[in-house]
Amino acid sequence: MDRVKKTSISKKGRGKAGGFYAVVLAGGIGSRFWPLSRETTPKQLLKVVGDESLLKSTIRRLHPLIPPERVMIVTNAGQAEAIRLHLSGGGSLPSPGYVIEPSGRNTAPAIALTALRLYGEDPEAVMAVLPADHIVGDGKKFTAALEAGLLAASEGRLVTFGIKPTKPETGYGYIKAGARPFKRIGGFGIRAVERFVEKPDIKRARKYLKDGGYFWNSGIFVWKASRILEEMKTHLPALYGALDKARDAEGLADAYKKIEGISIDHGILEKAKDVVVIPVDFPWSDVGSWNSFAGIFATDESGNVIKGRVVDIGSRDSIIIGCDRAVATIGLQGMVIVDTPDATLVCPKERAQEVKDMVGALKKKGFSEQESHRTVERPWGSYTLLEKGEGYKIKKIYVAPGRRLSLQAHAKRSEHWVVISGIARVRRGEETVDIAVNQSTYIPRGAKHRLENPGDIPLEIIEVQNGEYVEEDDIVRFDDDFGRG
Repeated sequence: MDRVKKTSISKKGRGKAGGFYAVVLAGGIGSRFWPLSRETTPKQLLKVVGDESLLKSTIRRLHPLIPPERVMIVTNAGQAEAIRLHLSGGGSLPSPGYVIEPSGRNTAPAIALTALRLYGEDPEAVMAVLPADHIVGDGKKFTAALEAGLLAASEGRLVTFGIKPTKPETGYGYIKAGARPFKRIGGFGIRAVERFVEKPDIKRARKYLKDGGYFWNSGIFVWKASRILEEMKTHLPALYGALDKARDAEGLADAYKKIEGISIDHGILEKAKDVVVIPVDFPWSDVGSWNSFAGIFATDESGNVIKGRVVDIGSRDSIIIGCDRAVATIGLQGMVIVDTPDATLVCPKERAQEVKDMVGALKKKGFSEQESHRTVERPWGSYTLLEKGEGYKIKKIYVAPGRRLSLQAHAKRSEHWVVISGIARVRRGEETVDIAVNQSTYIPRGAKHRLENPGDIPLEIIEVQNGEYVEEDDIVRFDDDFGRG
């Protein structure tokens, strides 16, 4: 974390707009989206719709209203490297700024930490807070809504966006709004928030839809940094005080051991003054569980969403996602089937919210499939785990043309490399050699080494690791093109 200036929050910040910043919350895993989302490949890094990840789409959606230098990615230390590397390979996407939490503590601490930083740099800053993993259609409507939110927030209000419900949804929280707008900004009616409502059962969800005046809580907010900090100081004084005193990484880590993990809704918005909602009708989904797929993708005549290598006979109202293997289904009714190279999910649609519990059960049993995919992307290419056993691991490694791995060493394993495609330039100790297809080399335990692809075609090797410990954290990097320590 950059050094945070000592701040004194007062009401002087109301009424005058400063710079408009985006705060993108990217610390979650999206465990209800398993087996596609994993700890090392969280939901926001997946390409759910189109050719871009949810995170990249979120950042691009903000342009040109909020320039890249005013986009802040808020994540935790465990995901920061993966997100940096993911965005660094984005081509036309400029690099955003980062606020790194020592660990996840829900949305209130993440927002407080970022607000303190923004206020220290720009006392009149207005911040739009939005999740990294939502799908939003109609960018023009979204931009117009953000502009209206900016104007309302500049007057000192805490602005939320409410999605007009299209069905009785039990997976979202709701916002109960005032009966009519008290003000109009840019074609949007601004309403007072009467209360926030927890995720309802189906009976209450149907009543909300029938009664009107209820909106899905989008989790998108706009406010002045000074205003949200005023409310933090009032309603979460211990959290505010701990973060305000942090002056370096060590102080921040100590603060995070003490603060309460709480959402911004429970911690602030349910208690604060001047909370308003802007009803919006742009297409939106939080992709919260597999059930949301039916609202994102077109269904067939039987109500199914079917993607990938799938052959189905007679199923109805089901979600069937295939991958490399052929998936054959017959006569399913209201089921979710998601197949990946190393894990398969099967559950009734009505229990899709419980996938999060299943991920916890996998972790408790020590299953690595909750943590990472068989194929893992790296900035230099990727590797695929082929087999693993006691004291050994076998990988297929792909290195893109002109890329190289870090100069590194391992304390507990040796490695044997066999080239199956391309030319490998291998540094081992002070020696550097090129090896071709069907040639091999051996890397002893503890030896400094580096693998490079000097050619213009992909390099592929088979790596066999042997040793008492063959996990990914047995690595010391001495030099790296991608800034990894």
